[in-house]
Amino acid sequence: MNKSKTILSGAVVLYFVVCLEILIMISPFAGFFYSAFNPFLLGLANYRATKWLSSFFFTHMVVPPTDLLKSIRVMGSVLFVLGLAIFLVCAIQVYSSKFFRKGQPVVRGLYSFIRHPQYVGLAVAGMGLAILWPRFLVVVLWLAMVFVYFLLSKDEERRMETQHPEAYREYSARTGMFLPKRIEDSVSLSTVPGKVALFLVISTLAIGGAFLLRSYTVNHLPLWTSSNVVALAVLPEDEPMMDHRMGDILKVEEVQSRLQPNQPYLAYFLPTNYVMQGLIANTGGDWQLYRRHHSISRFADWVFHPFTHLGGTHHSVYEPAGHLGHDMTAGSVRRVIFLKVSNISVSKAADVFAVGATRTPDFMVDVDAHTLTILDVKSLPVETAWGKVPTPAF
Repeated sequence: MNKSKTILSGAVVLYFVVCLEILIMISPFAGFFYSAFNPFLLGLANYRATKWLSSFFFTHMVVPPTDLLKSIRVMGSVLFVLGLAIFLVCAIQVYSSKFFRKGQPVVRGLYSFIRHPQYVGLAVAGMGLAILWPRFLVVVLWLAMVFVYFLLSKDEERRMETQHPEAYREYSARTGMFLPKRIEDSVSLSTVPGKVALFLVISTLAIGGAFLLRSYTVNHLPLWTSSNVVALAVLPEDEPMMDHRMGDILKVEEVQSRLQPNQPYLAYFLPTNYVMQGLIANTGGDWQLYRRHHSISRFADWVFHPFTHLGGTHHSVYEPAGHLGHDMTAGSVRRVIFLKVSNISVSKAADVFAVGATRTPDFMVDVDAHTLTILDVKSLPVETAWGKVPTPAF
């Protein structure tokens, strides 16, 4: 039994390591992490049946374009913080009991209503994390961890019934496992078929909801389209500029000469010192976030400032002026990164973001959108600044 518990506990730790990929990406351990994890992601991405697992279903690089999506993004932070708070409070209760009450069962606080609030807290935090780092794989792993939490809970209850038979049976009779007893009884959670049915419902809602959210998000992105180019404004304040000048930018000789007539392109319209551009392409410079030496502050902004960290305040997605030799944060100078889109027929703008599509960096231009002066143009490597790691597309 101890071996089984060790395996299950290890699975929980592995889940949070994988799901906290975003924190690791901005830490000095990024290289070590991806040397082990990237082959797994690439394996998923290489097969049509599993490619969706390495894809993303919600915004990460752009500000959510609608009020509904903004609310969902805020909810992600709230659930993540709330879940961790519940877990920490319960952990303090449990370890206080071990040290000061000689291992007596904890029956106060949240434990007076449910027997495993610490796992409920971790599950809630996992829901928030799936919104904050919205890779489909995180959702699937969350479902797996919910099942693992159930197994760990059953193991703990067997041990407690052995150590405190009468007291724990009385406690179990008046409390629910993960929800208040009255709620669990009303949805037949006390039976095996009821538990299986609930897990299937949760799985369907989680995975199906993620696909629906992806569809809704993609169809509400701030896009500009031409015959073979779909452009995305990373920041909402750039959308009017993109709508007004993108057509003229495509006609500039340095750009037009590089565009192939029948080749679909996805173009990102963004500030030249937008730090997260490394997720789009390897444009030069140190665009891997762990090189910015602000790992903790960026993580805090990502959780507590879901929009301002994308809009130029705090430790935002802008590199401090001076990194590039000339300041292009303000004014009308923008970078346009062109990616070739393949492996899919593009009949509408949203198709360039399809899960099955391959988006390959091609070239970039730095342009003064007001005067249409080209300040820089260069071809790009076919990999992003993160190599072959599947990264967010929006």
